[in-house]
Amino acid sequence: MLRIPLPHLLYGGSLSLEGVPILLVALRRGLAGGAAVGAVYGVVNLALHPVIVHPAQVLLDYPLAYGLLGWGAGMSGGPKVGWAAAGGGWQGRLRVAVGVLLGNALRLLSHFVSGVVFFGAYAPAGQPVWKYSLVYNGSYIVPQAIAHLMLSQLLLRVLVMRSARLYTDRN
Repeated sequence: MLRIPLPHLLYGGSLSLEGVPILLVALRRGLAGGAAVGAVYGVVNLALHPVIVHPAQVLLDYPLAYGLLGWGAGMSGGPKVGWAAAGGGWQGRLRVAVGVLLGNALRLLSHFVSGVVFFGAYAPAGQPVWKYSLVYNGSYIVPQAIAHLMLSQLLLRVLVMRSARLYTDRN
């Protein structure tokens, strides 16, 4: 696991690019592959960087959150789409963008629920817990989703060109 040192928030959460491989696998292998890789990554992330307040919070913030990242992205990918279809043309790029944004939105939802239920005590006085959770989790997931979107588009384009080159070299 390559971890790029980006800012970490006080109660967990950080800007990272670790979701890009999950998204690429999800776009290549679909729902099941993306969810499986995401959940496994969530368990590894838990082992390396744990923030634990409750067993249910562990599930929401680690395997479920990253599993949903992969599952959401996998909804727009999979073996039927293939690299060439996913990376070629504006429809393919749009499909990838929707998958990346959907995966990140589902991950945000999981962290949001965890924040409301388990981290609400950290909300400033007078601020609704749901707003605190949304702002806190959105402060790192939204910029991360934008980075994921840009990198996945770039990487997918490179992978498509490489796959096309390998295909022509074989024939």
